[in-house]
Amino acid sequence: MRRLQGKQLSVTLRDLQLTLVISASADALLFNQHNEATDCKISADLSTLKQPRDPSQLTRLIKSDALQIEGDLQVAQLFSQFVQQLNPDWQLALSHYVGDALAYKISSTLTQLQHYLRLKGTQLSQLQLELAQDELLLTPSRAETEQFNQQLSELQARVKLLRRQLSKLQEQ
Repeated sequence: MRRLQGKQLSVTLRDLQLTLVISASADALLFNQHNEATDCKISADLSTLKQPRDPSQLTRLIKSDALQIEGDLQVAQLFSQFVQQLNPDWQLALSHYVGDALAYKISSTLTQLQHYLRLKGTQLSQLQLELAQDELLLTPSRAETEQFNQQLSELQARVKLLRRQLSKLQEQ
């Protein structure tokens, strides 16, 4: 928090038309909305911000204009590092409002729901792939792809042979 103290980061979510300003004090992060100058401004769609934090992806997103950064990039990096290090105990915070037993039940239910949704997402992706390949015949199967590659290799070899024969005929 000491490194962030006094810094402000403005994040504009273009798809929601919302600008959120995060200000760091000595012991807290303050959230606000205003159009005044900040140390760093980030503008992107929500889906873009959810993408992996790989530096090569970041460069690609900036070049494609999906992500715009103005100001001190180090401020954005400091806020990002700070947020990634956070590991709040949501169950403890919730227990102050609803009690320990109910907070535990809500937490375990949300964890189970998260696992269930992840499993269903994987199953849905697999189902879509199978549907596209087997039922709708939109994408080729592995055997069809290998057969196509083999035929392409044979065609390339035949073209090379014909070129050599043509070159010999032209020389004569």
